[in-house]
Amino acid sequence: MSDIIKETIHLKDGRNIILETGLLAKQADGSALVRVNDTILLATVVFSTNQEMKNEMNFLPLTVDYREKYYAGGKIPGGFIKREGRPSNEEILTMRLVDRVLRPMFPYSFRKEIQVMISLLSYDGTILPDGLAGLAASTALYLSGIPFNGPISEIRIIRSKGEFVINPSLDQLKDSDIDLIVGGSKKSIIMIEGEMKEIKEKDFVNIIIQAHQEIIPQIEAQKNLKERLLNKKEFHSFYTYSVERNKKNFECLKENNTIKKNVYSFVYKKMKELYSQFLDKKNRLIQERIIINNFKKAFLTEEENEKYHDIIEKLYEEIKKKIIRYFILEKEIRLDGRNNKEIRPIFASVDYLPGVHGSALFSRGETQSLTTVTLGSSLDANKINNVIMEDQEKFYLHYNFPPFSTGEIRLIRGVSRREIGHGNLAQRALKNVIPDNPYTIRVVSDILESNGSSSMATVCAASLALMDAGIHIKNPVSGISMGLFIDEKKQIIISDLLGEEDHFGDLDFKITGTKNGITACQMDIKNSKGLTYDMLTNILAQALEGRMFILNKMLKIYPNYRKQIKPNAPKIYRFNISKNLIGSVIGPGGKIIQEMQLKTNTNIIIEDLGNIGKIEIIGKNFQDIEKAVDRIKQITFVPELGKVYKAKVKSLRNFGAFVEISKGVEGLLHISEVGWKRLNKIEEELHIGDIIDVKFMGMDEKKKKMKLSRKVLIPRPSRRKNNK
Repeated sequence: MSDIIKETIHLKDGRNIILETGLLAKQADGSALVRVNDTILLATVVFSTNQEMKNEMNFLPLTVDYREKYYAGGKIPGGFIKREGRPSNEEILTMRLVDRVLRPMFPYSFRKEIQVMISLLSYDGTILPDGLAGLAASTALYLSGIPFNGPISEIRIIRSKGEFVINPSLDQLKDSDIDLIVGGSKKSIIMIEGEMKEIKEKDFVNIIIQAHQEIIPQIEAQKNLKERLLNKKEFHSFYTYSVERNKKNFECLKENNTIKKNVYSFVYKKMKELYSQFLDKKNRLIQERIIINNFKKAFLTEEENEKYHDIIEKLYEEIKKKIIRYFILEKEIRLDGRNNKEIRPIFASVDYLPGVHGSALFSRGETQSLTTVTLGSSLDANKINNVIMEDQEKFYLHYNFPPFSTGEIRLIRGVSRREIGHGNLAQRALKNVIPDNPYTIRVVSDILESNGSSSMATVCAASLALMDAGIHIKNPVSGISMGLFIDEKKQIIISDLLGEEDHFGDLDFKITGTKNGITACQMDIKNSKGLTYDMLTNILAQALEGRMFILNKMLKIYPNYRKQIKPNAPKIYRFNISKNLIGSVIGPGGKIIQEMQLKTNTNIIIEDLGNIGKIEIIGKNFQDIEKAVDRIKQITFVPELGKVYKAKVKSLRNFGAFVEISKGVEGLLHISEVGWKRLNKIEEELHIGDIIDVKFMGMDEKKKKMKLSRKVLIPRPSRRKNNK
């Protein structure tokens, strides 16, 4: 216990974030515990012990894994096996949030395998753990001796009732109009992701500034923790050893100077000439491969071709980067001939697939999304059941990115993290413009062609498809992906990114919004320099111009939503009944409801909600639904005390008449309650088929029968005075 080192971060609301190391997971290269109240996360870091780094690695082999232990919330996993299995979508999204803020902080040439594992060990409901995951991972990395341009941190920040809340609880999140995860270093912003309810750009910048001010103390705390640890002899020795072993073989690829000189002399000029032709992506890639293959034929034997393959591919990427950045920063022109603000040509078609409930095809340049909308009942809601929450999503979006969209062959092994992340961004962009309605709405975006900004094409296509389905969205949403290129002399902001511009640029900033404001965003920095507030303001201003241009194009194609849902879409009607009448509708063993569904060709769903029963009827047409509604209302009819009903005389008896006050609901009108005149026979006043007014006077508790009166509705005749 004497080895434990702690550092405390004091939040303005009185809570404390405690950083701890020295007790848990000491075999890892770095470990850290983060605690707020009774919510605890453990982060560990292990990196490869191999002295040599593989030449074929032209990327950082970083793996971030985040898992929420069910025991953390006092739960047992569902399913047959009763143990944690594959990660949930929510866990994958947290992995992406941490990965995106860490990845640009490593030196470019460092290529050793790194595994960061973060576990939620305890959860008390007072704070959402995804806002702490980045802090935990950065602390563990910072203490490990791995080359790392940190520390960094992430926080979750919301605006609720006009006030900023840092690292909120799930309950606080429900009342917010801004919900962001922001990651940064001490000097700048590195990563942003979140959703908003149509806010203005100025409000967005203000919350980012506030978030960054809250990140700085978390970075200082990591530095203090490391400084205190370095004073411990045992840790100092281990840390020094880790730093030294990572200095060796730092470069990923050992380049042959002759090969490099020959590649540059043969390829560079030809590639530059090729890019000056502003070809489309497919033809440009074909011509690039021809240039590379011609170089190999002219300069290399078959053995050398195989030996230097990875080096040549690396140099090829290096040349592409230099030329693309030269054209944008020096010539201010892009691969396809556009200027920095120009949007690619837009084409869209609504109701593209007539057999579905709603559809749209949206193309922007060489990026194309075919998006569909399917309407379902409450049974089709997406059920979320994890450590943090139990909920149902009645609106959700799935994004598919097949390999043919980029002209590639790739093994398909389930849904990728990228697909989950892009789908989540598009879903968050649209969720706050979906009106209250009886349907569960599933949107599916299939990317058929991709050359950058496919998630933003999804947002545009989904807006049009929802309008085509007859969903009265509050305002259509458009999206744009912004880029940034920086050198020592200037910075160029570009609108509507191409794939290569995303890959070789310094920033990718996806922004979605309506005519009224921003609804979602996702920003990634590609280097450790980060983003300044002035850059952020300028990017948002140019993005607004681009978003409105795209939105106006969309509205010219399809200016209004469909007034009615399509004939092939299911029809839904909802209403409530008293809880004590649910059993009457279901019947013994479900007999009544099953018979009703069969006769009316509908599906009937009954949900017990407190003191009411929520009924949802789904059918192919409203005529069938009306039949089911009428039948349920007959079963559940409860007369109101003192209310007057139009009643039809159904049968006569010596003691009165049975009258129908609602379809299928009859009660006895006693002969004494027919009128003020004394009757010898009921026929003196009433006949079968007569329509009369009766007042409901309550229930006879002993006989459990209705008490009805016609007499109280008739003026009482005046009595004659006796003349003596």
